[in-house]
This record gives sequence, structure tokens and C-alpha cells, in this order.
Amino acid sequence: MEIKPFEKKVYLSSPTMHGDELKFMQEAYETNWMSTVGANINGSEKMIAEKIGCKDAVALSSGTAALHLAIKLAGERLYGQPRTGHGVLEGKKVFCSDMTFDATVNPVAYEGGEAVYIDTEADTWNMCPKALEKAFEIYPDVKLVVIAHLYGTPGKVDEIRKICDKHGALIVEDAAESLGATYKGKQTGIFGDYGIISFNGNKIITGSAGGMFLTNNVEDAHKVRKWSTQAREDAPWYQHEELGYNYRMSNVIAGVVRGQIPHLEEHIAQKKAIYNRYKEGLKDLPIKMNPFDEANSEPNFWLSCLIIDKEAMCKQVRGEKDVLYVSEPGKSCPTEILDAIAAINAEGRPIWKPMHMQPIYRMNAFVTVSGNGRARSNAYIKETGFTDVGADIFERGLCLPSDNKMTPQQQDVIIEVIKKCFE
Repeated sequence: MEIKPFEKKVYLSSPTMHGDELKFMQEAYETNWMSTVGANINGSEKMIAEKIGCKDAVALSSGTAALHLAIKLAGERLYGQPRTGHGVLEGKKVFCSDMTFDATVNPVAYEGGEAVYIDTEADTWNMCPKALEKAFEIYPDVKLVVIAHLYGTPGKVDEIRKICDKHGALIVEDAAESLGATYKGKQTGIFGDYGIISFNGNKIITGSAGGMFLTNNVEDAHKVRKWSTQAREDAPWYQHEELGYNYRMSNVIAGVVRGQIPHLEEHIAQKKAIYNRYKEGLKDLPIKMNPFDEANSEPNFWLSCLIIDKEAMCKQVRGEKDVLYVSEPGKSCPTEILDAIAAINAEGRPIWKPMHMQPIYRMNAFVTVSGNGRARSNAYIKETGFTDVGADIFERGLCLPSDNKMTPQQQDVIIEVIKKCFE
């Protein structure tokens, strides 16, 4: 039977509006509070702090801005204020999640630091605690670790925290994708020494843009608010004693966030239903859904992903921009499935390409459970026992259409399309 394309595109994860967003934006317009102060900013900060369970939240222009200031704050705590024109991490190494969007790690470079990428573990697709411990053996002087919770799935927080405490290292927690996800009953974003969330247009709730810095230290919140408004001093004129940034959230965008927050649990429930429908519909195929630690965590199910069993992978070769594959009966690959999904007007994506594989970071160190992950091949001796988990997930995995406006009927069609790829 021929499967016809959807008339209206099914997106990977697009904004879902409810109406109150427009009311709060209109309020900003009517009161003329269109800048980076106003009731929407104050209200959204208070709502997020209460929902997550932290003392304060600072509304910023993006999750990346929040990460930058969190990393800067951690760097100053560790190493003191830098000289003018120098980053606070100048010459310092920082351990970072390898499988993530580059916004997680770029602020390390903004501050002059050098990211060392820590391999992924298969149980949650997040930073591997064993690889992190190995990294501390190789680089014992490192004092800062940046972790991300991939696709809304919490990592092994307790294990990572224990290792960092043992080595006297601070944690910056990137919960951009995991707002509403919990680990042992607590919200992600408050397990690190500094945490952030994002309201980018594709996140589980959105402001079209924006992010927040999360903290239980009110002094840290004050410092981030100051930095984000160009670090202006308390003087009747514009006076500055330290470097500042134009990072504060607009009161208009904050109106969208303020209207979205009450719908977080609703969106999570919709995303979870999508995940479970995929899991049930694809159970007879040689694939697995993106995993999570059921005993300790509850994801927000932001994106549903799958990974193809190794023996069911057809030949696939990726270059820097192009990819080729050879279709085989009973087998498939991410590219074939993504092409088939696109042909019916639905949007999927490859898994995040690990940072250690990115051209910009090709010279950065990469650590696996076996130690150094670079230059492991040998023309004369066959390497055994070495696994690059992140590269393997990237090779065999993909993100499925996960829009919470997708109907069960549309999802059934997508499931049938995926099944045909393995015929």
C-alpha cells in the first residue's frame, strides 16, 4: 500500500502555544515594558525557581548565555578574576560531555579554556563516570566538569558528583534539554554547583529564545544579573569595573516563557506517550529506543530516538557533509530511515555528532574508559578492547519526529515507514 506524504509537515519538535503567552506579551506591550526589566521577567524567574526547587533563577537571552556565565562564575571561583582581555579559564583544561550540542562546550573556549571530551556510556547516552575517573588519572589538575543531560534523559548524577567531589572539581550542569526531568525525585539543573536551562524554540517549553541560570546561592544570582546587564556599577553614570555582557532576557520573551511554564507537565506527558508508542510500535524491529535509568530517573522525553542493532546495520559511510549507504534486505541505517521519513514530510535528525569528532575540536583530548581515545589504531598490532561509545551511537542512532502536536495516526504512519526500511 502506498503511503502518501502528510499535507502538513510533522516536525521534530516545534513550539506548542496555549494562549496565555500572547496575554503576557500584550501586557508588556501595553505597559511599555519592552526592555530587559518587567513583570514577566520577575514572574518567570519566580515560577521556574519554585518549580525546580532552587532559591533563584536568572532569566537570560539564551541557554548559551547562561552556560557562559555559569562557566565564568565557576572559573572565577577556582582561579580568581582574569586580566583584562583574558578568559577566566586561560590555559586550563575542562572535562566536558562529548555527546551534546556544541553550545554546551563553546563557552569553555569563550573563556580561553581547553575542553577535554569524556566518552559516553550506553545506559543513558550521557557522560560515562568510568571514563571521567580515567580522565582524572590522566589530568589530575582539572577542577571543572561540564555535564549535559542528553535529549532530556538524566545522566548518572550521583556517580559523577562523587567522582568530582573526590577530586575537588566543580560541576556546571547543562539541563537545557532536560527541564522537568528528575533524578531520584529532584529536578535536573540543581545537581551541579551551577545549572542552566533553555527556552529555545524546539525545547519542551519555549520562549522562542532565552534561558535561565539556576542557583541556591543568592550572591551568585546577583553576580550573574550584574554581568548580564553590562556589569554596571551603582553610580549615577555608567561606570564599569569588570567585563559585562548584554545577556538579559527581554520582558517580551519572558512573557512567552511565563505563559508556557504551567504547561510543562502536560508537554512531558505528551512526549512520554510519543516515546511509548514508538517503543510498542517498533518492538519487533532490530532496534532499541534511547535508554534511561528507570530505577533512578524520569526523563522529560523531549526527543524519542532509536539505535539500530549492530547486526541489522546496512553499510553506511559518512563524510564531513555527505553520506552514502547501501540498502540491504532485513537491514537499514539512520540515513535510509531519515530519508524515508523525510519523503512523507516528517522531520527526523541524526544523533548529535560527538564533540571529539567535530572539525573545530579535532585537536582536543578525548578520554574513554580505556584512557586516551585518540590515535588508537596501529598498523602492526591490532587494538583490542577499545570502544568509542559516542561514535557508535552517532553511527547507529537517529532522532525521530517527536512533536507533541503529532497525532497517533500520523505516528502510526511514521512507524510503518520505519518498518518498511527493514524489509
